[in-house]
Amino acid sequence: MTDTLVLHEYANSGNCYKIRLTAALLGLPLERREYDILKGETRTPEFLRDVNANGRIPVLQIGDRALPESNAACFYLADGSALVPDHRFDRADMLRWMFFEQYNHEPNVATLRFWLAYVGEAALSDAQRALIPAKRVAGEAALTLMDDHLASRAFFVGDRLTLADIALYAYTHVAEEGGFDLGAYPDLGAWLARVKATPGYVGIAE
Repeated sequence: MTDTLVLHEYANSGNCYKIRLTAALLGLPLERREYDILKGETRTPEFLRDVNANGRIPVLQIGDRALPESNAACFYLADGSALVPDHRFDRADMLRWMFFEQYNHEPNVATLRFWLAYVGEAALSDAQRALIPAKRVAGEAALTLMDDHLASRAFFVGDRLTLADIALYAYTHVAEEGGFDLGAYPDLGAWLARVKATPGYVGIAE
């Protein structure tokens, strides 16, 4: 990989962290550019023009090209590596869990973390506060499904760590910041420890 890699990010974001973690596990250098989403720094005319017209991060800049969407960026970095399974079914199963992360897990677990730990419940709108109970139930359902899946396996796909694990780890390991009790999911807890023990691992605050 010869192009310079630049990550446009908000470091506390799990979506940004999963790209950093993927790069770290693969030994790929990343330049990092920080934006404060709480101050609207991804909504400026300059950001919308030069980085992402959708006004969101992360964005992985690859030379003079930009790739938004965290899981797409992780796949770009890991394509051809051991983080992507060789077997056709396993590759599709990896994508299944990455889609699950974005559709079932992140909108509930990550959203509650952001609302409660970074925005603050008092600053939420009435509409957002009304959504908290439903997001709590949906987040717990996602964590339960993950815990059940991990009862008979070490990782989500096959017998080794893949992008499915990285995508799901990013917000799961900080889920307690959103009020979720990770102690209620023992197999999930054991999996979190296995991911953390992977050579090359970096934490979200690193």
